[in-house]
Amino acid sequence: MGKLIWHELSRYISLTASVYAVWASFWGFFFRKFFWDFIGGILRSPGGLQPSPKFALFINVIVKYPIVQIGTMALGFTIIALEYPIPIFKGTAIFRSIALRVVLLIMQAAGTVLFYQGTNAALWSLIAAMLYIRALTLRERMEEAIKHKGRAGQA
Repeated sequence: MGKLIWHELSRYISLTASVYAVWASFWGFFFRKFFWDFIGGILRSPGGLQPSPKFALFINVIVKYPIVQIGTMALGFTIIALEYPIPIFKGTAIFRSIALRVVLLIMQAAGTVLFYQGTNAALWSLIAAMLYIRALTLRERMEEAIKHKGRAGQA
């Protein structure tokens, strides 16, 4: 039996979560819903559950103006470009940094959990971040990054 390479497993899960986050952000433009609006909501007879006035900030940045969706989509594209490396990232310190990936995935999870379509992306982003943390505790090194170290401009 082989040895499980934690950062490779988390890379694939991170790619899947980021693609899902971009897709969810796209759908979040058309069907805008703040996911946590049921907490402290007011139940009205003709109109259903109305969000609490305490969540006015979230209603503004998710429902009225899709700022969270735009930010999540940009962060998802950034993580995709880092995980499935575009040529300018290959061999750089940013590409070799597992800790940066953990931070970006936690930021992505925090953004996607706010709107309704992104809850699965948030869950998988947290799972990928935990697996990257496991890779850090085992002191794994990225073989492809070590091979290309110092040769960022060469093909």
